[in-house]
Amino acid sequence: MRTQQPDGIHHIAIMSANMKEQLTFFTQVMGFPLVGLFEMHGVPGGKHAFLKMADASYFSVVELNGIADIPATVGITHAGTGAGKVAAGVTQHIAFRAPDEDGLIALRNRIRSHGVPAIGPIGHGFCKSIYFAGPEGLTLEVACAVSAVDPARWVDPKMLEECGISGEEAQAMLNPAPCTADSPVPQPAYDPSKPQLGYPPETLKAILSAPDAAITMQGSYDEPPVAA
Repeated sequence: MRTQQPDGIHHIAIMSANMKEQLTFFTQVMGFPLVGLFEMHGVPGGKHAFLKMADASYFSVVELNGIADIPATVGITHAGTGAGKVAAGVTQHIAFRAPDEDGLIALRNRIRSHGVPAIGPIGHGFCKSIYFAGPEGLTLEVACAVSAVDPARWVDPKMLEECGISGEEAQAMLNPAPCTADSPVPQPAYDPSKPQLGYPPETLKAILSAPDAAITMQGSYDEPPVAA
């Protein structure tokens, strides 16, 4: 049976009003090579960039018209620090991975060499981290593993109680049940009580009612923008 959980992150995408500034930071300060920059698929006028990380995952930047006109406010749209508040459902910070503590210090050296302050390392038991900021208010971290995360030591019963998680619910979270549905599972009907993408309801209902094959055929962009 194939794995029933993601095997890693393919890409993390951040919004930008200044693609060049973000690409300069993540290529030069962070050392991610640029591997893709093209008009965002299905979004005329949008820009979409991909930068490669060492484990074959990607960091992505999206620039759309009008983003500079949307207010950015620490405590609402941006956390500002690793302990800062931000609106529910919004990324609070992004933590990249270093292979070991030597690699963590090497990245701290690289970041600081570009004039960007980097705080740490700070120990968290199972990892050590450095903290710094990126363009347009990004809150960033690099962490390296110190030991395996043992749930018996790191899942605090007091926190489970504060979160309203029962013992039975905790066991289900520690040991997620496999999916036993026959493949392919049909698309569920529109149900506003479930998480939904932010399309207008009627548009979303039409998308959900279309066959998977039709969505794949109509929405796919398989050719690179530069001819071979």
